[in-house]
Amino acid sequence: MTSKNTICLWYDGDAVDAANFYAETFPDSAVQAVHRAPGDYPDGKQGNVLTVEFTVAGIACLGLNGGPHFKHNESFSFMIATDDQEETDRLWNAIVGNGGQESECGWCKDRWGLSWQIAPRALTAAVFGPDPAAAKRAFDAMMTMKKIDIATIERAVLGHN
Repeated sequence: MTSKNTICLWYDGDAVDAANFYAETFPDSAVQAVHRAPGDYPDGKQGNVLTVEFTVAGIACLGLNGGPHFKHNESFSFMIATDDQEETDRLWNAIVGNGGQESECGWCKDRWGLSWQIAPRALTAAVFGPDPAAAKRAFDAMMTMKKIDIATIERAVLGHN
């Protein structure tokens, strides 16, 4: 690891699968190294994959095969800013379509239970824009969505339902 600060994500024996999926799905992502345990540990044996060094959208991560004891939950998530509907659809569909699960307001979970918010930049600009009425309309529109539809957000900003 060359990064001073690295996010450590726990997996139940499938950290390599998760890291490979993220590397294939997100730009500026890669698997750097796979490390095997030099000895037995509580949830594995010597020679098993213990950790995986990878990046997700430029963020340094370490996948730890720490066993079934600690599960991912919504208190930690990745927020991925997208530039257009095509990118939003591609990332959303990759996560949800590979054993993931839809949630509300642009949130979804991957098959390992890790939470992601696929957030178009247009949504962020609309919800936090200078016009409070337009921001409220955009926010209200977002609250009805699972995957974010940029055209609907843009219509809401303009006051067109």
